[in-house]
Amino acid sequence: MTPKLKVIPLGGLGEIGKNMTVVEFGNDMIVIDCGMGFPDEDMYGIDVVLPDITYLRNNASRIRALVITHGHEDHIGAVPYVLHELDVPIYTTPLTAALIELKLEEHDLLTTTQIFTKKAGSVFRIGAFSIEFIRVNHSIPDSVALAIKTPVGTLIHTGDFKIDVTPISGGMIDLVRLGELGNEGVLALLSDSTNVETRGHSASERKVGESFDKLFQGCDKRIIITTFASNVHRLQQIINVAAKYRRKVAVTGRSMENVLRTAIVLGYMDVPENVLVDLDEMKNLPKSSSVIISTGSQGEAMSALYRMAFSEHKQIQIDAGDRIIISASAIPGNENMISRVIDELFHKGAEVIYDRHTDLHVSGHACQEEQKMMLALVKPKYFIPVHGEHRMLVKHAELGRMMGVAPKNVIIAENGWVIEFTKKGVICEETVQAGAVLVDGSVGMSEVGSVVMHDRHRLAEDGMLVVVMPFSSYDHKLLAPPEILTRGFIYVKESEDLMDELLRVVTETVENCEDQKITDFNAVKNKVKSNLSGYLYKTTRRSPMILPVITEI
Repeated sequence: MTPKLKVIPLGGLGEIGKNMTVVEFGNDMIVIDCGMGFPDEDMYGIDVVLPDITYLRNNASRIRALVITHGHEDHIGAVPYVLHELDVPIYTTPLTAALIELKLEEHDLLTTTQIFTKKAGSVFRIGAFSIEFIRVNHSIPDSVALAIKTPVGTLIHTGDFKIDVTPISGGMIDLVRLGELGNEGVLALLSDSTNVETRGHSASERKVGESFDKLFQGCDKRIIITTFASNVHRLQQIINVAAKYRRKVAVTGRSMENVLRTAIVLGYMDVPENVLVDLDEMKNLPKSSSVIISTGSQGEAMSALYRMAFSEHKQIQIDAGDRIIISASAIPGNENMISRVIDELFHKGAEVIYDRHTDLHVSGHACQEEQKMMLALVKPKYFIPVHGEHRMLVKHAELGRMMGVAPKNVIIAENGWVIEFTKKGVICEETVQAGAVLVDGSVGMSEVGSVVMHDRHRLAEDGMLVVVMPFSSYDHKLLAPPEILTRGFIYVKESEDLMDELLRVVTETVENCEDQKITDFNAVKNKVKSNLSGYLYKTTRRSPMILPVITEI
């Protein structure tokens, strides 16, 4: 049987985050990116959302490598969790490799994992695939697109990209090489859809530096700036403008400290001498000479900015007159958390600058004109929009058709689809298991299942009711009136009539069990739970979690 080329997205389609795509030919598989997602507000207690890797587990012997396009969490965040279960090497660029190593070290996986670093322009072979790293612009250095040459044809996966003609460092996206590949013939293009709803071109990162300069000029206040920890170019610009205005810079937030240290060591940042200081030294400096760079641009609980806002930071107290600059846009779903932090900062008298129209943040993702240029250069036979919510994939598909891709060759896929390339065209008839694995930080890799999440929703929405019943271990009779405890359901002192009725229901249920000679305690508990649940829903239209407890005396 002739081997078939298959592309199987396991994450990143119909959503923002947890990007993961499988490419397979015959007995060889590679996995492109290995990202995590961020929990929604109703995912109570969930810290991390991961792609479902059941398909990878079932085909572990065929996986030749993880190939990572860049170092953002939605592309590397799941790496340590996956490597707890799968022993596969990693191929990526130097900065991305260093950021992955920090994660693996925390999970005690560093010594058991092979990481091969390749620079943009490198070509290397993995199984049946010849892979080329192509330089692209993004909001983190060392970002690459992938040209994957297979026996059936060439696939191009853009990773996250934009076209920045004046990048801070690292050079402009390699449009020439993309055009060369397009002229050679590209079977399929998988392209980033994140910013497809924005017309025109994305702004250059240098615009943010110009905005910082205006906000520093003539300012005699302490300046606190929060941005994404991984945005090395943004950190460089903050340090540059601070040095220009003779300010010292301190960093707070573990992830940002790690990224900064790593970028400096690897030469991705050029920090002027004596500009960086320890956070403890800031208290001895005049505010007009201080800049603090902080994590927390998304309002994350326990981030440095969050702790400052709610007076929980051990070293920094927000004072009236501090100038706080939020140099980031909200990830969808985080708007409420960010608003809470901003409100609290205003309560403390700080000046908070967060208006999107001040060029304090530019996207790292291509807008429509850049996406059109990618399509024009690559000239793919097939086009598969990736990395975006469903409406984004649909809009990107429209651009593909506009740029000359045959309508039947534009594929709006979903996670789990098996996209199979054949001589007759593309077949999308099979699916594999794909979805979200919810991880509670205290649980580790173990999935928090639907039953647990259902219980958490019930507790959050309707509360809990515990019924304690003391029974004789000798004759299985009730020895004393039941006791009912509630949490998050009703306040007992204000609902005495309802509590009396609930006690009546429990007592009558137990008596009925005695009359029917039901002595099995589990059966008694089930009867109590069923009757209480029915009564409560009928009278209150609420369904609290009911936990009957029998104590044997």
